[in-house]
Amino acid sequence: MIDTKERSNGLDAIISRNGRLLISVLEDIQEQYNYLPEEILREVASRMNTPLRDVYGIATFYNAFRLKPCGKHIINVCQGTACHVRGGKRVLERIEDLLDIKAGENTKDMQFTLETVNCLGACAIGPVMVVDGTYYGNTTPSKVETILSKYQFKAREEKDEKSKNIKRVGGLKKISAK
Repeated sequence: MIDTKERSNGLDAIISRNGRLLISVLEDIQEQYNYLPEEILREVASRMNTPLRDVYGIATFYNAFRLKPCGKHIINVCQGTACHVRGGKRVLERIEDLLDIKAGENTKDMQFTLETVNCLGACAIGPVMVVDGTYYGNTTPSKVETILSKYQFKAREEKDEKSKNIKRVGGLKKISAK
């Protein structure tokens, strides 16, 4: 639950900055919370004197808006034809293995959200993955760990309960040879 006073002050500032531009208001809210919380969408509708169905209509029409909490870092992996034939699926599988999540999920620590997209418009440098808007072209499974490690805030090691050969380094799984 979001603090009422903090929410009210923040929402006042967002609405005064953007006026009646609903999309801009929603963009600023999402930038602040990393998604569009239901309680805030209701408050936006009320304060902007706009039917809630219209607010939700905009929020659900544009893929850029999220209605569920997501990780601090958003990873998009292209699965379009050009990226697919160049190994995009293997890149995705490596990310899933390292983060221990599937596409559409968040890591438990809410550091990462993994998503697939049909095309990123960078076919010439496929396979492509994007982390927080930064494009990584010609990505291979062996490059994934280096790319993701750039987004780790603190390195920590935890031993996996199932195997002594697997440890987490900054949230990434490292598999050592026996």
